[in-house]
Amino acid sequence: MTADSDPAEPPRIDDLLCFSVYSAGLAFNQLYRPLLEEIGLTYPQFLVMVALWQREGGTVKDLGDALTLDSSTLTPLLKRLEAAGLISRTRNPRDERQVLLTVTEAGNGLREQAARVSCAIVEAVGLSAEATRALRAGLDGIRDKIHGRQ
Repeated sequence: MTADSDPAEPPRIDDLLCFSVYSAGLAFNQLYRPLLEEIGLTYPQFLVMVALWQREGGTVKDLGDALTLDSSTLTPLLKRLEAAGLISRTRNPRDERQVLLTVTEAGNGLREQAARVSCAIVEAVGLSAEATRALRAGLDGIRDKIHGRQ
């Protein structure tokens, strides 16, 4: 709904911000799917790998915080990536409750291909770097407001 909508009337689908975000998410998934199939990853696995390339040696908890995923969602993803030989999971010798994540040589071998996927997405979206930053900041602000972080 918009601020000038009649609260007694049901909203029009085109007026719902959540629908725009949802349908854009679906479009992104359709765009990513064939590109990621070429490198053998699903979109959630791709996100995990990108996050791990940024923070090598982090914990499952750190990764979950970065991706806003709980361990029940993250653990099966990590198990599949480990079975594929892309990451390794080991207990922290200083704190057995923590699981440390390391990208393997094979996992690091996907970095260049993942960069090409990202370039293809940027090209398909067609926004300038400045417009992309502004849109991302706006969406991040909405997410943070919803989660009570603002």
